[in-house]
Amino acid sequence: MAKNRQSGAEGPSQRQLRVGELIRRTLSDVLMRGDVHDPELSGRSITVGEVRVSPDLKVATAYVLPLGGHGQDDLIGALARNKSELRRQIAKKLTLKFAPDLRFRVDETFDRMDETRRIFEQDNVRRDLDD
Repeated sequence: MAKNRQSGAEGPSQRQLRVGELIRRTLSDVLMRGDVHDPELSGRSITVGEVRVSPDLKVATAYVLPLGGHGQDDLIGALARNKSELRRQIAKKLTLKFAPDLRFRVDETFDRMDETRRIFEQDNVRRDLDD
């Protein structure tokens, strides 16, 4: 029998989650150690918040954010220019059948959390929550 798919929207499989987390940790390590020799990446603190992997495990989208949030577009460009080297580094450290194609996006999670906090601090919302 198939999994419960009544909602129509299916989340990632356990395998996708596991592979995504392995890639996230490995990518974080590679960036932290400066294994990629690019002046725009070296010496920068980069947070890899999440890596989402496609169902066929061929594409991995990394959600990243530079420390302080400044220079996001430059960071995405530098990572995209170095994606072949990053992919090679990840393949070398992980035991996957093949290394997925890497894509990079700005992690907007922190912005959404700030907006949620701001909403919860509004008097009318706080009043509704206290009731």
